[in-house]
Amino acid sequence: MTQSAAAPPASLDLKRLFPLYVAQALATGAVNVSTILAALVVGNLGFPSLVGLPSTLISAAAALSAGLFGSLMLSRGRRLGLGLAFGLGALGAVVGFAGGKLGLLPVFLLGAALMGAAQGGYQQARYAVAESVPEARRGTALGALMLMSVVGSFLMTGFSRPIEAGAAWLGATPEVFGWLLGGVLLGTAAVLMLAWRPLRAPGAAAVARLPLREAFALPGVRETALALATAQGLMVTLMSLTPHRAHDMGMDHAGIAAIISGHIAGMFGFGWLTGPLIDRVGVRPGYVAGAVLLAVAALTAPLPGHAWLGVSMFLLGLGWNLVNVSGSKEMARFPAAQGVTDGLGYVAAGVGTLLGGVVIAKAGFPLLAYLCAALSLLPLWSAWRAGR
Repeated sequence: MTQSAAAPPASLDLKRLFPLYVAQALATGAVNVSTILAALVVGNLGFPSLVGLPSTLISAAAALSAGLFGSLMLSRGRRLGLGLAFGLGALGAVVGFAGGKLGLLPVFLLGAALMGAAQGGYQQARYAVAESVPEARRGTALGALMLMSVVGSFLMTGFSRPIEAGAAWLGATPEVFGWLLGGVLLGTAAVLMLAWRPLRAPGAAAVARLPLREAFALPGVRETALALATAQGLMVTLMSLTPHRAHDMGMDHAGIAAIISGHIAGMFGFGWLTGPLIDRVGVRPGYVAGAVLLAVAALTAPLPGHAWLGVSMFLLGLGWNLVNVSGSKEMARFPAAQGVTDGLGYVAAGVGTLLGGVVIAKAGFPLLAYLCAALSLLPLWSAWRAGR
């Protein structure tokens, strides 16, 4: 199945985008009830020293698969690529459920790796959304896609009681049952791809078959990739390691959950504002504002007091939002570089969390925060180069 080469419609066509938006909500819900709780599953299986391994496998698998899915979507179309990615995620969730239910750690880790590989594919749905609208409305469409992530998060929050009931019926813990529910959600997203008719942006066909080296030599690609990878790496690093600082400061689980909720609100809850704003003012202000917010988030994280951690995590999410919407809008013009760019973001996240843990152990959390603040200024170079 190949993509249509038709031009995007003159305005936002919500009916055409509806399957993608619903699939995004379902995928976010699946992540919330499965992969985020993977560390708890491993701990409950009796391997407390390996609680970080599922996250590492998920990031590594996503980094490896992003480029492969990107190539597949270029050659066979977005619908097939996204459908296979959602289907692979459903398979991984079921395998993870089986491993957790039977107490088999290797099987559970295999499921986590498959879920990570799926994320490397279906996270590229944002490019499919961007290709379906005029360039002047891409920020708005991408912002609406982020809002669907909020819908998915709240949907799963409201399903906590049914999840507990389903877990009791199957004789599993809620964390393990969440993997089975995640498989159902991702399987539904795969079916939705059958109802979606993709479009390709004007000019995309001309560069879709470029070799990777030539694609990254195109004006605008390297600076866009740098901004996206930087924002992703810094966001995941601080998001993953700040809760440890909160715990050391005496914050209870409810407090940690609250600052993570604030972070998610910053990441996705303001898409209705940031998307249209970037369409109006351009990607350069988006990069600059995002970089400044990322730097402020990093600098406020070491300050004393629980309130500053909440402020830091919210600003971290909002800064990532601005850079991600701006960069994704730009990267929609370069299909040949999309998958590899996403892979670079996953690599940055994996390296950041790994080295960040070492920095904290050797020199403390403040030094990590200051290093992140310095690195957060890299999107300023992207802003300076944008449009040249």
